[in-house]
Amino acid sequence: MPKMIFVNLPVTDLAASMAFYKALGFENNPHFTDETAACMVWSEAINVMLLTHDKWRTFTSRPIPPPTSSEVLLALSFDNREAVDAANQAAAANGGTADINPAQDLGFMYNRNLADPDGHVWEAMWMDPSAIPSD
Repeated sequence: MPKMIFVNLPVTDLAASMAFYKALGFENNPHFTDETAACMVWSEAINVMLLTHDKWRTFTSRPIPPPTSSEVLLALSFDNREAVDAANQAAAANGGTADINPAQDLGFMYNRNLADPDGHVWEAMWMDPSAIPSD
């Protein structure tokens, strides 16, 4: 079996969260989706599990952080700068928040931060490894 990552996130409105992630380019895997959880696929190796609060609590008794906290910053790579900008526009148009931190343009790398409807922080980024300055 190939190595994979499943990022599990508690969400308050499963349908709204699914629509948000679909707008960013994720696809739903119906085999791991029901009324309590949805598997949203970014790539063959990366999946985001959206879990209702009741479902989340079957995995841990730790408190769910408020939407104003930043428990983790997850980065998603996009094909170009325009796609990074489009992801931020999609976030704002689908219940999330665009540009929660200042955009960064380092020439070889460009990123903008967004939050999903529950405040989970994502970095939409593009990078050209061949343009990274040498030390």
